[in-house]
Amino acid sequence: MPAPRLYVTDAIVLSRFDYGEADRIMTLFTPELGKIKAIAKGVRKPTSRLGGSVEPLAELRVALARGRTFDVVTQVQVIHAWLRLRDSLESAATAWYLAELVDRATEERHEAAGLYALLRRSYELLDAGMDPGRVARWHEMHLADEMGVRPEVDRCVECDRMLEADESFRWVPPLGGVLCYRCPGPPADRAGLSVEALKLLKAYQRMDVEALAALRLPDSVERDVEAAMRDFMRLSLERDARSLPFLDEVRRR
Repeated sequence: MPAPRLYVTDAIVLSRFDYGEADRIMTLFTPELGKIKAIAKGVRKPTSRLGGSVEPLAELRVALARGRTFDVVTQVQVIHAWLRLRDSLESAATAWYLAELVDRATEERHEAAGLYALLRRSYELLDAGMDPGRVARWHEMHLADEMGVRPEVDRCVECDRMLEADESFRWVPPLGGVLCYRCPGPPADRAGLSVEALKLLKAYQRMDVEALAALRLPDSVERDVEAAMRDFMRLSLERDARSLPFLDEVRRR
């Protein structure tokens, strides 16, 4: 039975660009259909009914008509605007970064309910004022889970020996996680990982996200874990996110 020409879905805008004189092409992320390429015709005209509704960093309910190249947006309702997220430049830049990670990790028209729930929850946390760096690390770790590349932080990825708190570790993303000091690999000064950083990586895998928000840790540990997870994401998605330089510039300011 052919799919109906008209359909309605919840969606988050992952990316968009202007097309022609008044149209806009968007990548919509949906729970049932994954990524969809859609066009909002005439949306940039002052008289457009869609107007400012088709915006990123919000959850939408979108009515679409199937088309040859792009599905056509016919109606939009804003479900969650997440306005406080937009008020913080760092939170907004982080939200764009998380959207890009999801975009890179998914294929078009493949069911992605788990990833959709992850992205929506990350936006809720940013909107509630949780530290953007913590949200990003939690999102990265659980995105890796959804992709089936969960990093190993309990056992050595080479010899499968349980890691002990009194030994030294190395973070080796090409191998999938933590390498013990006994196994050959990169020098410790290039890939060393402190016990505190390893504990935080474990926390991102196991702790409830609200409990993560309450952790008090040295900045050096946060930076080590950020670098570790960015390296892991770079390898898993085969390149750095293009939104990272802007996010880092915002944080420097």
